[in-house]
Amino acid sequence: MAILGSGKYTYEVSGQNWGNLPKGWFYKEATAVDVDSKDNVYVFNRGNHPMIVFDSEGNVLRSWGEDLFANPHGVTIAPDDTVWCVDNNDHSIRKFTGEGKLLFTLSERNKPAPPMSGKPFNRPTRVAIDPQNGDILVTDGYGNACVHRFSPDGKKILKSWGESGTDPGQFNVVHDIAIDNDGWIYIGDRENRRIQVFSPEGKFEAQWGNFSRTAAVHIPRSDEQVVYVGEYFGGGIGAFSSGMRLGPRVSILDTKGNILTRLGDRPYGDEPGQFYSPHAIATDSRGDIYVAEVSYAEYGSHMDPPRELRSMQKLVKM
Repeated sequence: MAILGSGKYTYEVSGQNWGNLPKGWFYKEATAVDVDSKDNVYVFNRGNHPMIVFDSEGNVLRSWGEDLFANPHGVTIAPDDTVWCVDNNDHSIRKFTGEGKLLFTLSERNKPAPPMSGKPFNRPTRVAIDPQNGDILVTDGYGNACVHRFSPDGKKILKSWGESGTDPGQFNVVHDIAIDNDGWIYIGDRENRRIQVFSPEGKFEAQWGNFSRTAAVHIPRSDEQVVYVGEYFGGGIGAFSSGMRLGPRVSILDTKGNILTRLGDRPYGDEPGQFYSPHAIATDSRGDIYVAEVSYAEYGSHMDPPRELRSMQKLVKM
């Protein structure tokens, strides 16, 4: 075990792959995680059971999604506990019940918009639901450089903003999105290594730096509005094997961008207190943190021989 953080944000970390997977099941790597109103944990992964639902102790409740996804990327549990899944290879965005029944398709499979056209969608990354009005927001993503806001029924696009670049309001892989209780929008602008903050209307308001690659951004569904940022380098096994305080790590900030604590100051690895590639973050009602890591794509696939690494961690709040 390792202890990370400080003050009210102190966590115990085992370093073990979280989740009691049955024999023959594997993640390959977990790309996304979110938690529903009952503290059930949804792990979207690239293994042989793409969506695995656990209780908070890591016991499997159910699984689904076999033969449905090309490359799982993002999962979002809406306030009504419906499940939004984003696939960044086939460009699809679909809403399911918690049991895996398809309810709605926002973006059909394999029908992308032209790259960098600003039109939805080309390799989208994540969905967020505005807690104030139910609007659907989508980060779009790898093949575009913008954010789209849709009406709650998904039938009308209300606004799009963003373009490729490094200036405020521009994006270089708009990778993740979170919305606070007042409707303010926080974007993980990954390759620009920053979080950008926008008003509910999509007006640029602030940017926060001093991160490595900002792959994940998460705000709990609670009265305590803090921002969790998942950072990783993924710059090659050799390049960052000994550097300190560079990531991979999880940072916790208030909504003004002040750092409350950073979790993890060592290079990548298997040991307690280390990460590989935090790609998505979720929290439960207790304040425990779940971290999904794209450890195979960034590290395991480059090893000789290639091997699956740990890709799910639970950080237990003390």
